[in-house]
Amino acid sequence: MIENFYEHKPKSGGAPKQIVILLHGVGSNGRDLISLAPYFAGAVPDAVFISPDAPYPYDQAPPGMDAYQWFPLYTRTFEGRLEGLKAAVPLVHDFMDAQLKRFNLPANKLALVGFSQGTMTSLYAGPRYKQKIAGILGYSGALIWEEEMPADINTPPVHLIHGDADEVLEVSSYHHAREKLEKSGFTVSGEIEQGLAHSINENGIENGAKFLQLVLT
Repeated sequence: MIENFYEHKPKSGGAPKQIVILLHGVGSNGRDLISLAPYFAGAVPDAVFISPDAPYPYDQAPPGMDAYQWFPLYTRTFEGRLEGLKAAVPLVHDFMDAQLKRFNLPANKLALVGFSQGTMTSLYAGPRYKQKIAGILGYSGALIWEEEMPADINTPPVHLIHGDADEVLEVSSYHHAREKLEKSGFTVSGEIEQGLAHSINENGIENGAKFLQLVLT
């Protein structure tokens, strides 16, 4: 179960009209990505931003650290990541359900934003949600999917941003994700940031904000 989360209320001061859920990278926590909310809020001032801690403690952190993961890293194989994603996604879907119910909003007013392992999780969970969501914004991630496209898949718009100097997930992950998603019927946009390592830069934030504005308003 996903229990703890951080929240940034709508900049407009009114009731939320959209929801943006941010999924952090491995070994981090929800407090990390909620720091993006003030930058995105200018583009979607009526959105509430929610950044949960992943449901599992980070398996390579010393005891007591505020560090979490969506799935374990004891195996870095494709099959191991896929198995971990399949276990995590029902928890993500339950969290999405809870937030949509909480704010009385439809799925097409919810967007997912991920970084690294959070992008892997967003790209797997978003299209498999019971209804089509507004979109998925993924930073420095990868697509971990089965070879065969599920029959009941949704195809929300996707925007991917990746650094060409990423030493954790090479930029080839970006190209693979775009190719696979486009062949599967998704509308995919994105950009490669020159000289950027495994991180998010100012240009990436600005472009991500434009994407959120496009799909949510």
